[in-house]
Amino acid sequence: MDHDVIVLGAGAAGMMAAATAGQAGARVLLLDHADKAGKKILISGGGRCNFTNMGVEPGCFLSENPHFAKSALARYTQWDFLSLIDRHGIAWHEKTLGQLFCDGSARQVVAMLLAECARGGVEIRLSAQIGEIGHGDGLFRVAGASAPQLIIATGGPSIPKMGASGIAYRIAERFGLPVVTPRPALVPLTLGEEDRAFREISGVSCPVTAEAGGTGFSEAALFTHRGLSGPAILQVSSYWRPGDPVTLSLLPDAMGVLREARRRMPRSHLRAALTEHLPNRLAEVMAARIGMQTEMGNCPDAELERVAGELSALTFRPTGTEGYAKAEVTAGGISTAALSSRTMEAKAVPGLHAIGEAVDVTGWLGGYNFQWAWSSGRAAGEAAAGRRRV
Repeated sequence: MDHDVIVLGAGAAGMMAAATAGQAGARVLLLDHADKAGKKILISGGGRCNFTNMGVEPGCFLSENPHFAKSALARYTQWDFLSLIDRHGIAWHEKTLGQLFCDGSARQVVAMLLAECARGGVEIRLSAQIGEIGHGDGLFRVAGASAPQLIIATGGPSIPKMGASGIAYRIAERFGLPVVTPRPALVPLTLGEEDRAFREISGVSCPVTAEAGGTGFSEAALFTHRGLSGPAILQVSSYWRPGDPVTLSLLPDAMGVLREARRRMPRSHLRAALTEHLPNRLAEVMAARIGMQTEMGNCPDAELERVAGELSALTFRPTGTEGYAKAEVTAGGISTAALSSRTMEAKAVPGLHAIGEAVDVTGWLGGYNFQWAWSSGRAAGEAAAGRRRV
């Protein structure tokens, strides 16, 4: 036996797990096929790493078991990670909706995690060939090393240009763990030919309330040459399923806005009224879509109600998503039914743990997925170290 714990994946969750186990006294080996640690951290948040969110709570996560994340999130909170950030002297700021970013660079977060690993005496091997994983006599054998505890922290297949893959699911299959069908999440949605007019206003953005799958978010939407993006769309994409509609409310009080326009500018047409509240190109497309020909002053309440309905519930049926290449995270993954919510350990395979994006727990946009990485990594690291052979 070379080590007490082997961690596969030197991303956010893997480095947190390795540092935690190492500082608890375990001999830890951290393996990654990439040539540097924390590659996805480095590109996150526009290079400033949205490392957590003030509003983290279990309801901000999707999973077949909505209760699974509660234990880990409660035992290592956003405040705990913020304390770690502060101890390393990393300046940070809060943006909208509780999102926390580095003032400087995401490189500071990677450096902090590597320093924590060093403090725990973690051995790190990059550009490692994982190959087949052996298991017998209570030991896991990987890349020429062995340990009684193995932590899967290899993430999901989102952003494949960063080296992401579905290796976690292949490992799960190797050990008989069920996998909830993976799919791109926090991802732009594509629109078909019937919505070409909206694709032709690429670059237009406006605040909306977007809704899909019974869940809504009030943030910005962005029209693109392929369809819909922006924070509101990325958020609802995690709840959207093929064939479902996505609804945008463009004006919170559409009826009130229209009545005021009728009173104040009776000789104007709908497009002129809408340009006071929507970007010009979007106002033009909406006016054409709605097709109201009369001047505002001649428009009866019944017609205004029809128009208000379009503005309050602009409905699209996306043709799909832009896939893993543009997805910030992967929904689905190793089923939580196979894992302990306290230790992240597989119930049927003692010593095998799965954490972070590899697991069927997916957070909202805005630092939530990083917090799941920190919390689940901490839980697995503590558990694995606690079971080391002395």
